[in-house]
Amino acid sequence: MSGLCVAAGALVAFLPVQAFTLAWTHSIEKVRWEEDWRIEAGRLVIAQARIRASGAGMEPPDDAVLEHGVWRYRPRLAPIERLRLAHSNFVAGYTLCAAGRCRPLAELAGPAHNATVELYACDGRPENGR
Repeated sequence: MSGLCVAAGALVAFLPVQAFTLAWTHSIEKVRWEEDWRIEAGRLVIAQARIRASGAGMEPPDDAVLEHGVWRYRPRLAPIERLRLAHSNFVAGYTLCAAGRCRPLAELAGPAHNATVELYACDGRPENGR
């Protein structure tokens, strides 16, 4: 079964999903960001992004559409093998939503301090792609 692996150090969690939303709060502006991702042909593909407001270093692109107070747009990013995220105790963590459930990414990646968390398509075996 294919899905999403979440890895931090030696810890790898597997989620049997083909789509997920990654959300976080901007560390300075305190504004929520969201990105919708899906797995296609073993790669991560970003489908849409949303920003709740604009501010320092977070202006929406020119083609973004404002709907009900949220800027929506489709990032121009080619499919990627891995998404690498900074996991730090100094800022609010990421939230991962999949299969109708949202939870802090730290629940899946462990309480690593200042670590890199990787998200990637996998077949359910932790050694796949690592």
